[in-house]
Amino acid sequence: MTSFPQVPQAHSAPSLFDRGTLFFKPSLGRNLFNSICTSIAGLFATIAVLPLVLVLFYVLVQGGRLITPSLFTQLPPAPGMSGGGIGNAMIGTVVVTLIASLLAIPIGVGGGIYLSEYNRSGWFAQVVRFCNDVLAGVPSIISGVFVYGLIVATRIFFGQSYSAMAGGIALSVLMLPTVIKTTDEGLRLVPQELRWGAFGVGASQVVTILKVVLPAAFTPIATGVVLAIARAAGETAPLIFTALFSPFWPEGIFNPIASMSVLIYNFAIMPYAPQNQLAWAASFVLVVMILAANLFARWIARLNRT
Repeated sequence: MTSFPQVPQAHSAPSLFDRGTLFFKPSLGRNLFNSICTSIAGLFATIAVLPLVLVLFYVLVQGGRLITPSLFTQLPPAPGMSGGGIGNAMIGTVVVTLIASLLAIPIGVGGGIYLSEYNRSGWFAQVVRFCNDVLAGVPSIISGVFVYGLIVATRIFFGQSYSAMAGGIALSVLMLPTVIKTTDEGLRLVPQELRWGAFGVGASQVVTILKVVLPAAFTPIATGVVLAIARAAGETAPLIFTALFSPFWPEGIFNPIASMSVLIYNFAIMPYAPQNQLAWAASFVLVVMILAANLFARWIARLNRT
């Protein structure tokens, strides 16, 4: 038999690509570093959320125990007197917010449509977007001072100074940036193919916007509108300069009107316990209203994902 020479086997050298275990090893340096960074991020997130949780908890505890049916049906008491309610302030908040919505929503949606559909990248659109972003960061008291000098001080509405209409205009100025921004961004999310399809069957640009683009972007636009309304309902400074306050039931949109935010401000600084309690109760109602509006906005946003 022919014997073949034996080939010497080389000793295997360690490879850089040796297979390791697939099980997680907490002791590895990268895993330890990842755990430390995750813990730090969680700590910072907790610190960021903690003030909001504490404020909500304290308001709910202090104001929730004061909620009674009469709170929503009676007028505020005279200073130092007990009893009463915040019925006029709740109606006033709804009235002023409704006026602001009727002014801001059509203008804001129309401005967003112009920026997205008619002049998306022109110089004028860029200027409008920049001014809109600046307006979104302006303190709310500036809006109140502006409307005070423009409407209240001039008594432009039938010789009246402070009024619910002036308060609604001040709040509409605060709502506009949010409505314009969300409308512009929402319309940009609509696929261009939908517009081309509408143009292909002979639809005009106006018909395409009204029948195709706006329905497709309804969810983000509605979300922005609800968030803008929630912000306007909780503002105080603009209403102090414009709507002032009234201890009576609303007498019309061209007269001073009560609102929950101003009631909270007025009653919280009074040296009387009954008024302080009404301020806590109004705070609870206002927080619940704004919380419900934000939850409603998040529910609308989820519709867009489904």
